[in-house]
Amino acid sequence: MIDSDKWFWLGGGVVAAVLVYLLAPILTPFMSAAILAYIADPVVERLVRWRVSRTVVVILVFIAFGAVFVAAIMLLLPMLQRQLLLVFKVLPHYIDVVQQQFVPWAQQKLGIDMSFDTEQLKSTLTAHWQEAGGAAGSIVKYITRSTVTLFSWLATLLLIPVVTFYLLRDWNVFITRIHTLLPRRIEPVVVRLTKASDQVLGAFLRGQLLVMLALVLFYSVGLSIVGLDLALFVAVVAGMLSFVPYLGLIIGLLLACLAAAMQFHDATHIIYVAIVFGIAQLFEGMVLTPLLIGDRIGLHPLAVIFAVLAGGQLFGFLGVLLALPTAAVIAVVIRYMHEHYLTSRLYSHP
Repeated sequence: MIDSDKWFWLGGGVVAAVLVYLLAPILTPFMSAAILAYIADPVVERLVRWRVSRTVVVILVFIAFGAVFVAAIMLLLPMLQRQLLLVFKVLPHYIDVVQQQFVPWAQQKLGIDMSFDTEQLKSTLTAHWQEAGGAAGSIVKYITRSTVTLFSWLATLLLIPVVTFYLLRDWNVFITRIHTLLPRRIEPVVVRLTKASDQVLGAFLRGQLLVMLALVLFYSVGLSIVGLDLALFVAVVAGMLSFVPYLGLIIGLLLACLAAAMQFHDATHIIYVAIVFGIAQLFEGMVLTPLLIGDRIGLHPLAVIFAVLAGGQLFGFLGVLLALPTAAVIAVVIRYMHEHYLTSRLYSHP
């Protein structure tokens, strides 16, 4: 590669990175749509093999996924709303327990003064907990106070399905056009890396989504058997955070143990909660992850945590959304560079 080519690719990469950084707020719906289209594309490809128009197939897939999504929202939203109501309702009791038991222990054993105005906090919660029952209405009222905010939310919600539809319909067209624009000298390497990245991303994204849903179901059933009132709330939090190694386990276990201690006032139910999370971890590690994901991403848990934190710090929610897919692609490139280095003269020459 001559110097002018190197400067061209370096400059292009810098410009692309700056544009992504500056446009991060408006790129979120496009990136979300791209991920959804990428996940759904294999389904579309299988149906297209039946010699059905791709546009018709995409419409059918949209109807199917839309029906599942609406059904899930209609089923889960009222349940989560009741859980949030319960959280607000029992918080004053939790505050009393903390004030009467934990604060004196901390002051006596650790010498930490943790006194605070519990009555004021309780009165505030008691005055407003009923408003949580109309959480959806409150959110709508808050959003509608600002026309710009309302327009931004509506635009994002409308853009995601629209962009997803067009990406799914023209996915092969975009891939073909990008392929034809590749310089012929680097085309074989780019195709090889793209295929490897596609295998990693496809297995990881679809598998991780299924693992998260399975964990939400497992935690919900297990904690409900224990008798925990906030079973669904804890299950959703723990399951959705499970894409970051150990984060879902730690936060979910802490929330569940705290809720069990406040609800039952004994150690037995805390042990039951720990058993549920222990079985869930064994089930995830021995069955779900090997079956649905395997070792496809090839990243150490610390690298995954760093990627999520770095993405959030640099690009906000868009960065969190793209952190693991980007890290997976970088891992493929690093493995290729490692193979190339081992066969290079720099490595083998004495």
